[in-house]
Amino acid sequence: MTKVELGLIGDAELVEELSVLTTQTARMRARMADIMAELERRRCAKTVQPRARR
Repeated sequence: MTKVELGLIGDAELVEELSVLTTQTARMRARMADIMAELERRRCAKTVQPRARR
């Protein structure tokens, strides 16, 4: 969205758009945290696995 387009939109619409983007950002951050935690869990499981097989 360009500055010209932003100038044509009312305050309420801008606030609503900001709210939507903020919510999406929060969801993406939470999803990223979940993915990073899963990768860490898998990485740790790989280092523990060989010892468990002995």
